[in-house]
Amino acid sequence: MAFSSKKRITVIGGGFAGLASACSLASRGFEVDLLEKNATTGGRGRSFQSDGFTFDMGPSWYWMPGVFEEFFARFGKSVSDYYELTRLDPSYRVYFEDGSQLDIPADYTALRNEFEKLESGSGPKLDEFLSEAKVKYDVSMKDFVWKPSLSITEFMHPTLLCESFRLDLFSSFSKHARKYFQHPKILQLLEFPVLFLGAKPSGTPAMYSMMNYADIKLGTWYPKGGMLKIAEAMTKLAVELGVRIHTDADVSKILIDGKKATGVLYNNSHLVSDAVVAAADYQHVEQKLMDAPFRNYNENYWKNRTMSPSSLIFYIGVNRKLPGLLHHNLFFDEDFGEHANDIYDKKLARETFVLSLLYIENRRHSSACRDGKHFYPHTCRHRINQH
Repeated sequence: MAFSSKKRITVIGGGFAGLASACSLASRGFEVDLLEKNATTGGRGRSFQSDGFTFDMGPSWYWMPGVFEEFFARFGKSVSDYYELTRLDPSYRVYFEDGSQLDIPADYTALRNEFEKLESGSGPKLDEFLSEAKVKYDVSMKDFVWKPSLSITEFMHPTLLCESFRLDLFSSFSKHARKYFQHPKILQLLEFPVLFLGAKPSGTPAMYSMMNYADIKLGTWYPKGGMLKIAEAMTKLAVELGVRIHTDADVSKILIDGKKATGVLYNNSHLVSDAVVAAADYQHVEQKLMDAPFRNYNENYWKNRTMSPSSLIFYIGVNRKLPGLLHHNLFFDEDFGEHANDIYDKKLARETFVLSLLYIENRRHSSACRDGKHFYPHTCRHRINQH
């Protein structure tokens, strides 16, 4: 058997983070094994097939396309080498509590006009709001996102400290949006992206208006064939770079000698490693895969943390077209402030839910259909709490 002098690294988790880590390590000459507990890679972005329908299981919004382009460019590749992107127009449809609906156009001037219809003078205010949001986006993507966040000293550079004040770190998103707009429908449109963070707008820093810039200016996109194409592309790249991918590989323990990880146990097998990268959820890794002496936090710490809400997702395939629905639909059918307070502050479960995300893949691309059927990768995503 040939002996390799390369350092061997094990990556736990085959989601986007694990695949990206594996690709980066392999490109730098490491021998990489990636262990994924499910039958396919992709993590929350994987898919499954049933009765002739293909369902994307997790993400349904393709935002910030430049991030994906930058990732593939590191390896001399492009997104177009793996899948085809289309910018959606309209970006999505919104149904309001009063029964009205609004299609969000990809064209900025058209959207600006829609804002003006709702609130006189809101067009120029939207220009100002998004101009500031762009600054936050550019600063965050250039100076903050790439920091490993191992120590607060990473952010002690004078330039970064000055830039932090431009990000509105000490004001809430809710207050920030209301400096510009008053109409409740506009505020709902601007506040919904914050939900992707699993937090209330009133408890989220105003810096996250950069998500409105990503939504409105950078647009909502669609990978032909479904969101599963992202995971397929990253998996293909990993294999091209020499990563060994093990599916149905359930890691039960990270082996540690002193202060050094020496391997993992999975499926009752021992995989020796020079280092281990854990790309699974932090709480799971610490509490389930590591012995107590090596954990940074104890069980009580995690019990007292405010965790992001989970979701109950129904996957429903329909063999006919449903009228009135687009590829992405938002339903603002209850007061979000009251709903959010029940979940985050009162810790109450609700019988009804303020936000339903309904994602439909229609005949936009012929590859999206199976035997002439329409299939609906995400139908009725309802936010619930974990308590």
